[in-house]
Amino acid sequence: MKGYEMDDARFENLVNRMSTVVGFCLVLAFSVLLATAGTIPAHEDLPIHTSLTKDGITWTFSEPVRVGTFVNGDYYVLGPVTITNIDPLPTEANGRHGSVLNMPGSNNAISPFDSRVTGNRYKPEYRVYPPFDMNPGDTLMSSISIGSRGEFPAWMREGYETPESYVRSVSVLTCLEFPVRMDAFRPAYVDRTQHLYYADDINRALLPTLPKVASVPSVEIMAFHFSRPWLEVCYFGFDAAVEYQAVYGREVGRAAGMATLLLMLDFTPAQKESLLVNFIQYGIDLWGLAKAGYPGWPAHGGHGSGRKWPILFAGIMLGDDEMKHPNATFPDLRFGEDMHTDFASCWTGADAVYTGHQGVWDGSPVSSRLSWGPYEHMHPSQWPVAFAGESNWHIGEDYRRCCTSIAWVGQALAARLIGAESLWNHPAFFAYVNRWMTEDDTSHVATILSATGRDYSAGFGRQGQAWDPFVNQMWAAYGINRPPMLSRIGNRSVEAGNPLSITVEATDPDNDPLAFSATGTE
Repeated sequence: MKGYEMDDARFENLVNRMSTVVGFCLVLAFSVLLATAGTIPAHEDLPIHTSLTKDGITWTFSEPVRVGTFVNGDYYVLGPVTITNIDPLPTEANGRHGSVLNMPGSNNAISPFDSRVTGNRYKPEYRVYPPFDMNPGDTLMSSISIGSRGEFPAWMREGYETPESYVRSVSVLTCLEFPVRMDAFRPAYVDRTQHLYYADDINRALLPTLPKVASVPSVEIMAFHFSRPWLEVCYFGFDAAVEYQAVYGREVGRAAGMATLLLMLDFTPAQKESLLVNFIQYGIDLWGLAKAGYPGWPAHGGHGSGRKWPILFAGIMLGDDEMKHPNATFPDLRFGEDMHTDFASCWTGADAVYTGHQGVWDGSPVSSRLSWGPYEHMHPSQWPVAFAGESNWHIGEDYRRCCTSIAWVGQALAARLIGAESLWNHPAFFAYVNRWMTEDDTSHVATILSATGRDYSAGFGRQGQAWDPFVNQMWAAYGINRPPMLSRIGNRSVEAGNPLSITVEATDPDNDPLAFSATGTE
């Protein structure tokens, strides 16, 4: 199977040539951040601008405005202000380069950014065209469209998949009434209350400093990919920002796992700071959607993966109790990893199962199609087929192997390494990932082939591996070896001088071989 190496050609040369300069700048920026974290600049100390440019988007104002910067590099302006021009200019005739004022966050099937978005999701009524006013509390999201699909490859799937989205990049401009602390994160782009979090509150001491493994991705490249806003409102990634964003949940999960595992290695704090700040900002944006009433990222093959962990991680690092317990705070919030995993008797003998293409919610299958729900409790000879005329296509097992399990390993390991399993609050997810990585499926693949004609013997479809070499090496080095569980023996009694016989039973959650020994006195 092809694993994605993060030091791709687009960035490798730049990183190599500028490593010394970048390292110095990171140290300097980190030092400045720590020294000024609690400082609120005076109104008159903010610079004045007549226009701002962020990642290819230029906003022009009717008159000079005071401008500040959030800790992640995004701008805010002190309002009210009037936007007189946006470059590239949003076009009403063909729906390109969309700008949206106060994007709603409760609907996962709308996108105002480009009229070519799939599945009737284009909603032009949310678009704005200059001139228009921004008042304190407003957030403007402006995007750049691409000319045609394929201009940018799917990040982490270059050469294999073409993104569905026509959005290249998005930039966010926030309007505030007063200056904020220099370590303030940008409020979530759908958060109309503009709740502020602060980098000075990050508990960096929670991050371990583990020795690096052999294949370590570039921290700078990963930080770049999280340095701009990820569009998450339109489900299925139909308007993902293809220049830098992961466009499929499988890759979102892979990226979330690798980013946080990188943060747990023995890089210096300055080397990790940009990635740490950018990834927490992503978690804040996702949490803003949850608070706005977004239904979540439900199980649907690989699409729903990767969003729970950024929220949890941000909550842990910032000490936000509600964010650390997303499902307790919002019981109806859905995440693919949880809907796809459950405890049940599996035909392989395991006790943690994959619950099918659309999984289970509140104890019941989501889909009315039997083939899209739980199936691992049945022998493969009994699996329902997914579609008429496709007698050997079992969609649940296909997606279990191609697009979900193999992308969850990094997240599960990162959560374990900082003790977040209980906060995740779905033990079946961790039990299932452990099964995926430790269960020998050699005989199971043969049984499936014999019973269904479906061949999962190819390398990419086998258990015991994550998608990326880095995660595989991290699992090998730091995967949790959990203690065996000894079955309760209870009190026993015999007449003096008679032998005492006890049958001892134990199980190992990692499926390691067990050996028994005993010592004692009469």
